[in-house]
Amino acid sequence: MSFHRRSARLFFLLLLVIVVGVALFGRLLLRASQARDKSGTLDIDGLTRNYFVHVPSSYDGKTPLPLVLVLHGATQSAESAERMSGMTAKADKENFLAVYPSGIGRAPTWNSGACCGPAMRQNVDDVAFLRALIRKLEHDYAIDSKRIFVTGISNGAMMSYRLACEVSDQIAAIAPVEGAQDLACHPANPVAVIVFHGTDDHLVPFDGGSTPFQMGSKRSDTPVADTVAFWVKEDGCSPVPQHDETPAVHTDIYTGCKESTAVALYAIQGGHHMWPGLKISGNNIPATDLMWAFFAAHPKP
Repeated sequence: MSFHRRSARLFFLLLLVIVVGVALFGRLLLRASQARDKSGTLDIDGLTRNYFVHVPSSYDGKTPLPLVLVLHGATQSAESAERMSGMTAKADKENFLAVYPSGIGRAPTWNSGACCGPAMRQNVDDVAFLRALIRKLEHDYAIDSKRIFVTGISNGAMMSYRLACEVSDQIAAIAPVEGAQDLACHPANPVAVIVFHGTDDHLVPFDGGSTPFQMGSKRSDTPVADTVAFWVKEDGCSPVPQHDETPAVHTDIYTGCKESTAVALYAIQGGHHMWPGLKISGNNIPATDLMWAFFAAHPKP
């Protein structure tokens, strides 16, 4: 065998070892990440409720960490919310616990007040479930009680609004994505709010109203502008926002709010009913990065 042939063979063998090694390392990282995912159940009002927690590798059991609840949309799953949001990877990078609860039913929904499906029809007390879940997580993990945050998409976003309205004593900030606040809201405490909503959302219209694509009973969604105005007033913010507009996104940031809260709107120009920043969304708005930066800046006082 010539020197050149031996060299080529050694090169390809080395390349094969590197490729296999990288693949094995990736599997080990995935298994390590999955090993830090803990599933759990809670019995609430005769229903067994499910959730899973992603614990970052840096968690030492002593230092209290922030907590982010991620709520799936109607008919979706906790696992789909994890994939869509990318919150697990963000939790590993920024050192917080990411929690993925499940609604009820085979095609799970939340009772957010005016939506959706069996959870609303059966008047399921999802507020009680999520309150109990927070209590359990605070018992099982070292949680910073001033840094409890909620995000969600669609019906999950609607549920995040409901939690801000009814659990404002615990929730520091919410980040609804493509949802509507369709319930009477009387928060006892200020809550920081960052809203992501596409201007061409045909399921939960940006300008409010009904669509033929709604799940269950027909409803009229609240315009995004009205919800933003509600929280600006409720949080006592300056009524004039810091405004920015690009072909991709219209941004209004309201500051000067009570208890160091804030209200922010990211109106995705031409955006549809999906998590901003995904390849399928057609935009590169890094919603998960933006909401975490907002959360980190707005704990409870």
